[in-house]
Amino acid sequence: MSQSSAVLTGTIPRTRWSPRGSLLANELRTMFRRNRNLALLGALALIPVALGVALKVGTHRHGGDGGFLAEVSNNGLFLVFAALSLTLPVFLPMALGVVSGDSISGEAAQGTLRYLLVAPAGRMRLLTVKAVSLAIFCLVSTAVVSGAALLTGLALFPTGQVTLLSGDSIGMGAALVKAVWITLLVAASLLGLAAIGLFVSTLTDTPIAAMAVATGLTILAGILQVIPQLSAIQPWLYTYQWSSYADLLRDPVYLTNIERNLLIQLGYVVVFGAAAWARLTTRDITS
Repeated sequence: MSQSSAVLTGTIPRTRWSPRGSLLANELRTMFRRNRNLALLGALALIPVALGVALKVGTHRHGGDGGFLAEVSNNGLFLVFAALSLTLPVFLPMALGVVSGDSISGEAAQGTLRYLLVAPAGRMRLLTVKAVSLAIFCLVSTAVVSGAALLTGLALFPTGQVTLLSGDSIGMGAALVKAVWITLLVAASLLGLAAIGLFVSTLTDTPIAAMAVATGLTILAGILQVIPQLSAIQPWLYTYQWSSYADLLRDPVYLTNIERNLLIQLGYVVVFGAAAWARLTTRDITS
C-alpha cells in the first residue's frame, strides 16, 4: 500500500507524527531526539569547554594575553560571555541554519508533509508550530553554550566580584542574573535567521539546499557588514546589532543598541514569517 493510500484509509503507521499529545510536543520530541540535532548541541557544548581548557593552559604557560578573554582567568563567569561572543557569529547560526532549513523541506523530502496537511493539522497551524519550535531551539542552543561555559568556568577558574565594562563591580548573584539576560538576548538575536531559514525551507523539497542557503546567508551578512562602502545597507542586516548583548554588562545598561537589535529581529520575523505563510499556503503539496 502506498503512503498516500495509507493516509486516505487511515492506516498510515505512527512513525513521526503520533496523534498522542499536541503537534508542538511531537515536533519538539522529534527535534530533540534527532541524532543530527543532538550532535549539533553537543558540539556547541564542547566549544566553551575547549575554550576554557585552552585559556587555563595558556594562562599557566604564558600568563594570559590580555584583553577580554584575560578576564576569564580572574573570574570563571566571564567564560559565559567569551563563549557567546565566540559562537554567535558562526557556530550558533550554523546550527540554527541546519535545523531551520530542514523544518519544512525535511517533511517534504520524507513525504510526511502531505500526511500532515491531509490530516487535520492545517497549514497555518503547522507553520506556527515550526516557528515556535525554532524559537525554542534558539533558546536551547544558546542555553547549552551558556550552561557549558558556566560549569567549565566555575570548575577551572576562581569566582568573586565581577567587574563590568563600565568599571563597576557587582556580586556573583547579580552577575548570574546578567548572564541569564544575555543568554536570552542572544537567543532573541537568532530569531531573524530562524525566520529566514523557515521561509527558505518552504521553497524547496531538498533539505540540504535549504540548510546551505540559511547558513550561507549569515556568512554573507558578516561579509557585507565589514565592507565600508556598504554602510547604507548594514543597519538593515539581521546581524548588525548582534553584539549589543555586551551593553548588558554596563551599569546603567545601555538600551539603545539592544532595542535596535530586537526591532531588527522583529522586522525579519514579520517579513519572512509572512513570506513563509504565503509560500506554504499556495504550495501544491498533494502532487
